[in-house]
Amino acid sequence: MTHGNPADFRTLMAGFPTGVTVVTTTGSDDLPRGMTLTSLCSVSLKPPVLLVCMRRGSPTLEAVQDVRRFAVNLLHHRARYTAELFASGAPNRFDRVPWLADDGAAGPHLVDAAHTIADCTVTNDQVVGDHVVIMGRVIRVTRMAEEQHPLLYGLRRFATWPDTEDHLSYDFIS
Repeated sequence: MTHGNPADFRTLMAGFPTGVTVVTTTGSDDLPRGMTLTSLCSVSLKPPVLLVCMRRGSPTLEAVQDVRRFAVNLLHHRARYTAELFASGAPNRFDRVPWLADDGAAGPHLVDAAHTIADCTVTNDQVVGDHVVIMGRVIRVTRMAEEQHPLLYGLRRFATWPDTEDHLSYDFIS
């Protein structure tokens, strides 16, 4: 047994499949910023609050902390290209995907890649190791497409929900 080994921790987390999101915002310079994340979780229903964890030193994190708002784009199963693009750090990634940002948007909405988008305002942030935990109060939810299977990531690969009629459905929130 090893203690605190980053490789072991990555192996642990790879065995925990999760949804894929792109967090977006617009910096104080009015330029769009965004990054792929798999660390998203619900915190509270009343009021609606979620949390995301973002890598310290990220330009997207710096913009979120500056403007105090962000959008969470939940990606659908056909959005692997977008997930990889926003994970790459490519400087021109917003030139490669369609997006919109109306007056109520807390960040660019990835209109072709997201099945649902949450616009959030930052209520709290906390440095934890090499990441920052951002708490966001959800101010608006926009459903982009009906019946979209989410893009999932686990075991170091992308996947989606099985398309089957023979499944159990549970509706819960912690």
